[in-house]
Amino acid sequence: MFRFADPIYLYLLAVIPVLAIIRFLTYRNQKKRLRKFGDPKLLRELMPDVSRFRPSVKFWILQGALALLIVMLARPQFGTKINNEQRVGIETIIAMDISNSMMAEDITPSRLDRSKMMVENLVDHFTNDKIGLIVFAGDAFVQLPITSDYVSAKMFLSSIDPSMMATQGTDIARAIDMATHSFTQEEGIGKAIIVITDGEDHEGGALESAKAAKDAGMRVYVLGVGSTNGSPIPIPGTGDYMKDNTGNTVMSALNEDMCRQVAQAGGGAYIHVENNSAAQDQLDKELDKLAKKETTSTVYSEFDEQFQAVAILALLLLILEICIFDRRNPLLKRLSLFNRKGESGRWKEKTLSMKMFVLAVLSLSSFLLPLSTYAQTDRQYIREGNKQFRLGQYDKAEVSYRKAVEKNPKNPQAAYNLGNALMAQKKDSAAVQQFEQSSRIETNPLRKAAAYHNMGVICQTHKMYGEAIEAYKNALRNNPNDDETRYNLVLCKHLKKKQDEKQKQNQQNKDDQNKKDDKKKDDQKDQKQDKKDNKQQEQQKPQMSKDNAEQLLNAAIQNEKMTQDKMKKAQQQPQRRAVQKNW
Repeated sequence: MFRFADPIYLYLLAVIPVLAIIRFLTYRNQKKRLRKFGDPKLLRELMPDVSRFRPSVKFWILQGALALLIVMLARPQFGTKINNEQRVGIETIIAMDISNSMMAEDITPSRLDRSKMMVENLVDHFTNDKIGLIVFAGDAFVQLPITSDYVSAKMFLSSIDPSMMATQGTDIARAIDMATHSFTQEEGIGKAIIVITDGEDHEGGALESAKAAKDAGMRVYVLGVGSTNGSPIPIPGTGDYMKDNTGNTVMSALNEDMCRQVAQAGGGAYIHVENNSAAQDQLDKELDKLAKKETTSTVYSEFDEQFQAVAILALLLLILEICIFDRRNPLLKRLSLFNRKGESGRWKEKTLSMKMFVLAVLSLSSFLLPLSTYAQTDRQYIREGNKQFRLGQYDKAEVSYRKAVEKNPKNPQAAYNLGNALMAQKKDSAAVQQFEQSSRIETNPLRKAAAYHNMGVICQTHKMYGEAIEAYKNALRNNPNDDETRYNLVLCKHLKKKQDEKQKQNQQNKDDQNKKDDKKKDDQKDQKQDKKDNKQQEQQKPQMSKDNAEQLLNAAIQNEKMTQDKMKKAQQQPQRRAVQKNW
């Protein structure tokens, strides 16, 4: 399909007929002035070196060059063909836990943010695979149907938040069941269900669902996010932590045993996610073991710029116009190319000149037509991406910059601009990778400092103050005069100090809570010992009389009757969960 990227410039083609009219009027006035000097035939004999047709040929060559330049400004493009490509890969459904417990910050920056970064890195490693996304808490729904569009997957990933779920809790079984029915109907292809959770299964049934998925030919992998020590769940915007129905602060801990059991029942593997890339490497190795099959994917090709061929043709026309003189060349007088006797001779000269011009244009066109498939360079892709970035079309700019990186992986500007496009779309983990790549291959200290500065900004946004401080220090080593970087470095040092104090306070609170629990256990021990002593004293007392025993028996019967009545009334009341968990 053919199109113009900037068709508004085609309005300039209206200049061509205007210039032609001006040329015609000028030529007519010139003939009128020549008639005042004498007979036109006599004047032509007196000016044998003057050509009547060379100026016209030069004019129309210039007109053609101008038209081609205008077409070049409009940016002719070819592309947008729908192709069905054959790809060899697997199908993966990612079920992400977005319950409130995933907001715990025992993993930097939080369990949920770390899970997003994990999924984003996983998508970046995919090439020919298909991916789908399910989010769940107390309920589950499909966020992204299975597809090969990785850009859409990242866009949907960035919008995930616990507020999306009206029902809180953690129902892993429902998420696995939904993932089981979200794959395509193709057979013989590896199908993986990746459950990302902290393992707090409030509803049960996860083992049965995982086993059913395994029986259906799928593999269930569980990524456990969090620490086994537990962490409070912050309430956004309040600075406080979530509490249960009894008023105690909720301590959410990773249930590794349950995660292992689910992975084992699903025929997959359990992977503990920490603040490193080991979990990513382990997951990639596990997915590589799955069977891959050739699948058909619909791919939309991009538009390719074709202005280069038009520009070369216009340049050659300009060169040709320069090579044609207004007067006949005296050195070629002896060549009898034209018959100059009589009016018919001049007509033959005109005809032959026009034929030569047409043949030259056709020859050049046939030579330059194959150049229409000429591919863009990395710098042209960068310029195209820069224009899209200025217009706020960050997703399109990302595509252009990725093409530039593919053309020339050693171009630091392409990697840096791609990082900016990803950063603008909040694809932070991928942006950091591009900034790191740019800083490794960049030789300009100022550009290298800018890459480190942006890395620091991303880390600072995710409260990874230690990494942000190192990035800002590297930026200042390359550009010591950057006041903004210096200010951010001081701010991060201050925030890291507060973060360390907060963690220390949390640890102190945890230790105090442990001490209270130990004291409570000691008190319970003492109470048990007191009861034991009292029982021994009662055994040593003389036995009660028959009347007292009957009175105690009647009282016990009466209490039991009252208890049974209460139980009957309770059973008649509507059933509801005894403990409401909203994390």
